[in-house]
Order: sequence, then C-alpha cells, then structure tokens
Amino acid sequence: MTTNTNASRIESLTWATLEETAAAISDGQVSSEALVEHQLSRIARFEPQLKAFVEVYADEARQVARALDGLLRAGIRLGPLHGVTIAIKDLFEIEGRPIGAGSRAVPAKVSAINATVVERLRAAGAVIIGKTQTVEFAFGGWGTNAVMGTPWNPWDLQTHRVPGGSSSGSSVAVAAGLACGALGTDTGGSVRIPAGLCGLVGLKTTHGLVSRHGLVELCPTHDTVGPIARSVRDVALLLDVIAGPDPRDSVSADAPVRRVIHHIEHGVAGTRVWVLPASERHSIESDVLSLYDRALSTLAELGMQLVERPLPQSLTESMRIAGKLMSAEGYANLGELFEQDLVFDPHVRRRILAGKDIDAAQYIELLKMRDKARTAMLDAMESVDVCFMPTNAITAIPVGEVDELSTPLSRFGRFVNLLDLCSVAVQAGLSGQGLPVSVQFVGKPMAEPLVLRIAHAFEKATPWHEAVPNGLD
Repeated sequence: MTTNTNASRIESLTWATLEETAAAISDGQVSSEALVEHQLSRIARFEPQLKAFVEVYADEARQVARALDGLLRAGIRLGPLHGVTIAIKDLFEIEGRPIGAGSRAVPAKVSAINATVVERLRAAGAVIIGKTQTVEFAFGGWGTNAVMGTPWNPWDLQTHRVPGGSSSGSSVAVAAGLACGALGTDTGGSVRIPAGLCGLVGLKTTHGLVSRHGLVELCPTHDTVGPIARSVRDVALLLDVIAGPDPRDSVSADAPVRRVIHHIEHGVAGTRVWVLPASERHSIESDVLSLYDRALSTLAELGMQLVERPLPQSLTESMRIAGKLMSAEGYANLGELFEQDLVFDPHVRRRILAGKDIDAAQYIELLKMRDKARTAMLDAMESVDVCFMPTNAITAIPVGEVDELSTPLSRFGRFVNLLDLCSVAVQAGLSGQGLPVSVQFVGKPMAEPLVLRIAHAFEKATPWHEAVPNGLD
C-alpha cells in the first residue's frame, strides 16, 4: 500500500509546477531521490524521440538528491529549490562537464568552472539533471540544429515540429515533464520563442540582472540569461535565486535585487497596457491573432486600461538592426572559428559570417540607431506600465517546412533585446491544431517584478498553463 501510494504521489508530480514539487519535497510527501528516479525513467522512455538533452547526469543527480534528502531529515533546507530538478542549456559552464554550445566543430572542452547561475541554483538546493540541446552557438530561432539534431516539440508526437530556439532542449525537457525547470539564454527571443511554442513560461531578463559569468557569448550587448518553467510563480522563484550582482560579469547591475515572489500577488487593476497597434497586426497566424484578441478581453476584465498607439520604430526595423548587431558581435566572438574548414550548421555559419563585412564605422552607426530607438521607446513607455503583444507570430511548424532564411519567430522577440527591455512569455491558448499560442508582457528595464505580477494575474484568470501535451503520461 505504501509503495503504491508513493508511486501515485510521484506520478502526480509529473505535470506539477516547480513550486508545488518543492513544497511536496519540503513537506516530506515525496523525496528528491524518488523525483529524480521518476524523471530519469521518463527520460529513458521519451528522450529517444524528443532529443532534449546533450547529456543526462543520472548518477550525479541520484547522489545529490540522496544528500539533499539527508539534509531535510536533519532539518536543513538549503533554499526554495531544495530537491527539485533543473536542466541547463549547453551554453553554461558546469565544472567537470563538457560544454559544446550545440556544436561538433571542435571537441567539447571540459569546464574548469561553474557558471554563476549554476552555483546559485545549487546553493538553493537544485539538482542539475543534465545539459540540454541548443541551436549551434545559440544563433537561430527555429530550434533546428543540422549538426546535433533538432529536438522534437512534445505537443505533436506524430509530426516533427520545431521546438523554437535557441533554448530548444530546455523548453522540450520542461514541457515533456523531464525536469521541473530549466535555464536558457535570450539574445533575440531564445527563451521566449521556445517557451511559447512548447506551452511554457519564459522570462527575458534585463541586461545585467542575471550574471553571464560562465556563459558562451554570442552577442554580448544582447545576451541575457532567463528561466523557463510551467508557471509564472515558478519563473519568479527561479529569478529570485539566479538574479543579483556578480563582480565576475562586467555588465552586472550593482543594485540589490527585489524579491519578486513576495510581490507577485499584488493587484493589477488600473495597470496601463500598450497593445499591439493596427500597423503591426499583419503577418500573424489567424489562430494567434484570435487568441491574442481574446487575451485583450481578459486584461480588460481584470481592470487593466488598454492603450493603442503606434510604436516609435517598427518591429521590422528593430529586427533588422538587431540582426546586424548579432552578426557583427557574433563574428567578433566566433568569426575565427567559423572561418575554418570545419563542420558547422550551414545556416548558423551564414549568420555569423554575415558580420564579417560590418566594419567599425557601421557597427558604431548601428549602436547609435539602437540608442535612438531605445530613448524613443522608453519615452513612449512613460505613460504605460507594460506593452502586450504575441510572443510568436506563428505556431510550431513541421521541421521539414522551415525556411532558414525567414525569421517570423524573431519579429516580436528581437526588439526587446535591442532596446534592453524585459519580457515574460505566457500561454494564451491552443490553436485549432492543438498547438500552444503565447503572448508576452514587455516592461521597462528592471521591471521584472511588475511584468511578472501582471503575467501572473493573467495566468490565474485563464486555464492554459494547466494544459499539457498528449501521449506523455
């Protein structure tokens, strides 16, 4: 009877939030070791198709979970993540583990250090269950990887659909119930895009809020670290753990971090929301637009004030400038490697080498254009609290239909990085094909507490965060 009861409790946590799972462990309802064994069993069953992981740390996860259970029995709880599992994108250093950045061009080096965020997760009691797949060097929004293989979006087990990128494996792992939460990076939408396509919550943080120490860089002026999880509260909990000053990151913000989870339940009535202007409602899949409009009604019902006005700069122009900056900085960081006669994803190579012809004068001009656009946007946002728009213009398409020269998934993502705003992607419903549709709340720099509070209110008013993929029980 006891064995059956324990098994039932573990099964019930498959689709639980990170917060619920942490509470179950803390209360003694389940052990961290049992959770790890359950998720390793699921990985063994579903990973051959999903391909979310580069490496699964099975033995280490078991040992760490066992030790954490021992601490709990002794009355010691390390922090809010005590005993829960976290998957880490293969762009972060984990001491003693290979880091490949989604590439096989050169042998993966074994890390001699831990990324700051890995240190902070472990200090809060997290069990690192493995490293996840990424687009090669994180440069791509579809989630495809011609070298390592493309993870399978778990919302359709019959057709291989894109997971979104570049944090593809992290999103697939959480969406499929293989980990409680995950870390990704966002340079032009790379946390929000896959979180949106995989039915999750993903946060693009303000530049400098979360340390990038121990991260493989693509575009230093745009690169950010962000959490991916099942709920807004989960993301807030993870942010509270990983955010904060770090002298090892040259752009780390010095300001003390305000704990988000303590304020997330505050009211949102009267919040001023800048909605998508008519000029930007083009080239959006009909189901996405319909669910976005339904979300607008929900915001109004919650007492928010909806404001429509033109953007100071079109999303297309922002996407163009951001793309050039990403290529320029990507080439500065990785050009020497990509110039070699090695095996790369040809589309990533093309994006990197596009930066070769951007000289210093052009780069400085791009920065001036960025600064001008940022000033205009921040001035315009003085009279609103957040912007609200779709996360992705389309739902997940079959991998075989991907046009690597097109960037529909970047349209609503890149401007946030270009202008150094913050944004959280949350679920807004399912398309006619049963695929997740996502919307995002975009805030001013360092406004994560506000955007998460608003997103949480929206999430509570809708059922979509409770939806899970079929066929993975």
